[in-house]
Amino acid sequence: MNPDRLEGQKTAAFEVCEVLGDAPDALFIPVGNAGNITAYWKGFVEATRFGLAHRRPKMYGYQAEGAAPIVRGSPVAEPETVATAIRVGNPASWKGAVAARDESGGAIDAVSDAEILDAYSFVARCEGVFCEPASAAAIAGLRRRARDGGLRDMRRVVCVLTGNGMKDPDRARSLGGAIAEVEATPDAVRRALRS
Repeated sequence: MNPDRLEGQKTAAFEVCEVLGDAPDALFIPVGNAGNITAYWKGFVEATRFGLAHRRPKMYGYQAEGAAPIVRGSPVAEPETVATAIRVGNPASWKGAVAARDESGGAIDAVSDAEILDAYSFVARCEGVFCEPASAAAIAGLRRRARDGGLRDMRRVVCVLTGNGMKDPDRARSLGGAIAEVEATPDAVRRALRS
């Protein structure tokens, strides 16, 4: 494990505070090796210490059901999920993720592959964002929590998409229809988009 990685990743929490003017009420993030949730929490703790934020968010991490060692409380020998980037059976930053969850009053939960793929399609369709399936685990968790009424007291929520869809383009191809080939000109692209 590279300790400098978490130090670099924590700066994303500083960016969130800078853009919003404070920390959000909650942050939703996918959990595989658990470095991101650990680093973001470290960043929010430091942001409050340095006056960049006045509060710390509740941290909500989401693992895939077939690769949810933190949720289960024990390593998963053969993790399996469509979300390959979070297909981790024994996270390197397990203790950090548990600390982020416990210290923030948040949760770490698991979402199904069906929920992940539904969220993956949803964010592409509604926001035009092409994320990888692992990123969609955070969206799936946010959507479930909203359905269950778990966002009632939250006014500002951030959902972190950790990876671009180009990390797993085959998944998009398998879910989409036929790919149209068009001439590489602006007019041809405009015509294709209108049809």
